[in-house]
Amino acid sequence: MRSSRFAALAMASLMPVLLAATPAGEEHYVALGDSFSSGQGTARYYRDSGDCARGPLAYSALWAATNAVGSYKSVACSGDTTADVLNGQIKALSAKTTLVTISIGGNDIGAPAAMRECTIGSKSGCDRILANAVKTISTTLAGKLDATYAAIRKAAPSAKVVVVGYPRIFELGRSCDVLTRSRRAQVVGITDSLAGVISARAAAAGFAFLDGRNAFAGHELCSTTPWLNEPGLPADDSYHPNRAGHAKGYLPALTALLG
Repeated sequence: MRSSRFAALAMASLMPVLLAATPAGEEHYVALGDSFSSGQGTARYYRDSGDCARGPLAYSALWAATNAVGSYKSVACSGDTTADVLNGQIKALSAKTTLVTISIGGNDIGAPAAMRECTIGSKSGCDRILANAVKTISTTLAGKLDATYAAIRKAAPSAKVVVVGYPRIFELGRSCDVLTRSRRAQVVGITDSLAGVISARAAAAGFAFLDGRNAFAGHELCSTTPWLNEPGLPADDSYHPNRAGHAKGYLPALTALLG
């Protein structure tokens, strides 16, 4: 009696693992999201992706290339918001989809505009945009993420979903010519707040969370080996993960998370 009960409990504990497993070659993977998922910053893009800047060196494409998948499609697009996912990207999902990754929320809080203004604009403009980002994170972002995650679950009811977070853009322990120390600290604080909301809403939806802060730890801007692009030309690549960021940051973290 005791041994059979133990066997039943052991089987129950294994059920989540068994249910999550997908046989090799049967993974049907769809990558959603913004520029951090499309591959913006790797300087190699598919010609037909246009301004979306999708490319073969994005972490999702790298994962698909190194794993036996039945199908892979990326509809991630630079500049997209939660509304864009709901109005367009979500159509790429189906009941056949077994794996979804998504990074979203940065454009909803105005992150690209903030970094441009803080780099080449005015102090007052930077202060204003960062304040708006803080307000959005604390007020409306959670609801937008909840709606997005619910739509993903509805469109792909059996899929494993990994919500991919953003790295801290700056390392604060070193001197750096990119923004002032106080401004860099402010951006890092906002990134941490953003990660807190995204991870909480992902957990509420029953999705896994890949913490980009951990994936890029020690390789932020101002470090000796940054995995993000410094501000410069092309401007749209600034502050985005470079090729190493996708291959050495996001890819190993996603591989470990999926087991």
